[in-house]
Amino acid sequence: MPQPPLLVVMGVSGSGKSTIGALLAARLAVPFLDADDLHPITNVDKMSAGIPLTDDDRWPWLAKVGAAIAAASGTGIVVACSALKRSYRDAIRAEAPGSRFVHLAGSRELLASRLGSRETHFMPASLLDSQLAALEPLGDGEGITVDIAGEPEEIVDAVAARL
Repeated sequence: MPQPPLLVVMGVSGSGKSTIGALLAARLAVPFLDADDLHPITNVDKMSAGIPLTDDDRWPWLAKVGAAIAAASGTGIVVACSALKRSYRDAIRAEAPGSRFVHLAGSRELLASRLGSRETHFMPASLLDSQLAALEPLGDGEGITVDIAGEPEEIVDAVAARL
């Protein structure tokens, strides 16, 4: 019997993690979790003020993300989480070793235009450049990278075909 999927849909703010993650979870018939919901209020307050999080801010949050994935190992799960650096992905895998990553990648121009049209998210567009600078592409065996230039359903189709 195949192992239920333990997927982290990752990328910078504006890449579509929540939208694609929710659609992918529905397609795979597994629960969806937005890792932003696991941030402590102190992290949300910092990001809302345009202050990038430090690694010390992130480690406890990443442990919670990994624990949530591990808790879903029997059912499978899709989690939307930035997971920009390999060390962050390693922290998630330390809690949930079977996790695979789906990197949603797009041009800075596309990402900036998406962020500019958002109204209800705490992450300001001003942090895009710091996120792009921090982004470390997936290494061998970490998962897959997909282009976000298409419509959400097309992106989900591309991810599902490659899983």
